[in-house]
Amino acid sequence: MTLFLSILLNNVIPLFFVMTIGFIVQRTRGLDIKTLSNINFYILSPAVVFNLLYSTDISMALFGQVMGFFVLFMLMQYLLCSLVIRLLRLEGGMPAAMRNSVLFANSANYGLPINELAFSGNPLTLGVQVIILMLQSFLPNTYGIYSVNAHQVNRRAILRTIAGQPVIYAIPLAFLLRIFGVELPSTIQIPLHYLYAAFIGMALLTLGVQLGAMKWTFAKKGSLSVAISVAMRLIGGPLLAALTVLLLGIDGLVAKALIVSSSVPTSLSSMILAVQFDNEPEFSSQTVFFSTLLSTLTVTGTIAILNI
Repeated sequence: MTLFLSILLNNVIPLFFVMTIGFIVQRTRGLDIKTLSNINFYILSPAVVFNLLYSTDISMALFGQVMGFFVLFMLMQYLLCSLVIRLLRLEGGMPAAMRNSVLFANSANYGLPINELAFSGNPLTLGVQVIILMLQSFLPNTYGIYSVNAHQVNRRAILRTIAGQPVIYAIPLAFLLRIFGVELPSTIQIPLHYLYAAFIGMALLTLGVQLGAMKWTFAKKGSLSVAISVAMRLIGGPLLAALTVLLLGIDGLVAKALIVSSSVPTSLSSMILAVQFDNEPEFSSQTVFFSTLLSTLTVTGTIAILNI
């Protein structure tokens, strides 16, 4: 019990303190959520992904381990979601909304700070989280956009939308610069550092603002789908991650970091995509809200069980 409380107070509550500030300001003053989301989505996130990939020392062995984990883990999650979708007989835009709510984890503005707090900024575990963050940033901007539009928009329009996402260019650019050993001048590194320093606080504030703008009613229609989505993300995520690392023979801090990265709540990307493309926004908002709220217990429990 002492360990649980320690993790809750030192690892999880600090994140929610910043989110609460955003929540209160939204409720009392009202902020332009779309502007904040665009700042995170189009400026801070690509800058942070680029900066982390360019500056973090990641070995090819670690990259291969995490990539292997991610592919198998996502495949198992996808199959689980497909089974649930069939059992619930979901139609229209709901299958895509359900998959996105489970597959897209909040690896950036929740996963990155929880990794730094839980592992005390360990370079190895940070490297794991950076790779996961990169993959989770790439997925919503490609597959996510396609999935929420596939049932109502032509493919050419979808591809144009995907091509306009800056993060898909930031990732290969960072890798190319590292491979060829190109050193960025200070005139570029300094602003990148500023953006990185601003990211976590801004992202957590934005998450609080978005939660404050949501409807607080748990609509009866679709409530079962919301509950199942949250359970698959918060409970199924770390369980499937534990099974994946076991199957792949990954152990030590890398395994623990992968499991923790898989225990975080639903990504804001699923809600942003749902709102932007009008694909089950109410369901997506509720999955983000309830998974974030309940993650105080599940993420704390996951860290405690792993004895980090």
